[in-house]
Amino acid sequence: MKKLNFLLLLALMLVASPGIAKKSNLKYDFYGFVRGDFFFDSRASVASNNELFYLYPLPQEFDPNGEDLNAYPSSGFFSFVTRLGLDVTGQKIGSATASAKIEVDFAGFSGSHTMLRIRNAYMKFDWESNHSILLGQTWHPLFGSVTPSMTNLSTGAPFQPFNRSPQIRYEFNHNGWRLTAAAMWQLQYLSNGPIGSNVEYSLKSCIPELYVGADYYVNRWQLGGGLDMLSLKPRTESVVNDKIYKVNERMNAVSGELHMKYSGKKWNVGVKSVLASALDHTLLLGGYGVTSIAGSNMEQKYTPLHNSTTWLNITYGKTWKPTLFVGYMKNLGAYEGFVSTDKIYGRGTNIDQLLGVNIGLSYNRPAWTFGIEYSTSTAWYGDINLNTGRVINTNDVTNNRVAAIAVFHF
Repeated sequence: MKKLNFLLLLALMLVASPGIAKKSNLKYDFYGFVRGDFFFDSRASVASNNELFYLYPLPQEFDPNGEDLNAYPSSGFFSFVTRLGLDVTGQKIGSATASAKIEVDFAGFSGSHTMLRIRNAYMKFDWESNHSILLGQTWHPLFGSVTPSMTNLSTGAPFQPFNRSPQIRYEFNHNGWRLTAAAMWQLQYLSNGPIGSNVEYSLKSCIPELYVGADYYVNRWQLGGGLDMLSLKPRTESVVNDKIYKVNERMNAVSGELHMKYSGKKWNVGVKSVLASALDHTLLLGGYGVTSIAGSNMEQKYTPLHNSTTWLNITYGKTWKPTLFVGYMKNLGAYEGFVSTDKIYGRGTNIDQLLGVNIGLSYNRPAWTFGIEYSTSTAWYGDINLNTGRVINTNDVTNNRVAAIAVFHF
């Protein structure tokens, strides 16, 4: 694996050399950064990438002596967020200008070793008539161009959708308007289901995730919104009394989002609100569950959970930049009742509310960034009401995190 990583890195460096660029009449722009991340958590939490990618605190879990097993601190320092990228431009295909991007970091995990991971890998075709088509992997449209500016690696998740997916995306720009339509398939960020987090629910669906959205730009303002449709096949087989039956099951969900951004000379303000249905593959809370089981083959029907999540982000300045982020999530339940709690699939489905506040300060120069951030996150855990999908009898837990970064850009 180390040898493969070295060869991939060498290939990126070679293809970015001026000599090759001249021979192929293409322009290569090699970029990246070296980044070190430190964090300290006061409590055990749901977090990935060696706890660097933070989401929310774990619930109380008591031992026979009444001690909370999750009430312990943790900390670490890592540099696997370091990034390498290559932009390729200069190719014409008919009347379209073609470009491509390859971007990787070292945050792929296999056992105890980090390795190169694809972040972006796509080709794009732009026409002078303001049309463009993108083919490949990049940010999910729900992540969008209105995103929080903050030190924490999670970039606002689980209040802000966070996902990169293979997709086919069409955009049209005219008179301040940008219209977007996309079809997406799952790869690194997966939906949950009967066999855990798995790509099979998307593959067997044969219906890609679909998104349509619109943005309007005027002066320093951006206003927009979009709709997202997800269709999964949780199962194609059912086991009854040691016999395997074929079943035709499907879970459909529709989500919507609105966003706004003001970009001033020093002030920047962003707001996004999402009515999320089964968007756990974008690292939002929620999921779906079984509403009925019927027939000799025990076929199941499903309905999504609905969550409302909103965040506000304010930054000021250029060199010295203080930042504020506030995120809030509320579990709105489901339109139908569930058969049991063990047939509800997703992320944080037993959380009624989640509140996060981040306060940070960064020092920014052309090639350097130093930042420090304090954040507090409180989750209200409870029991799932099977009739409504809402969470009742709640109690809250809080984690306090301190994060710091040092980045050298090139």
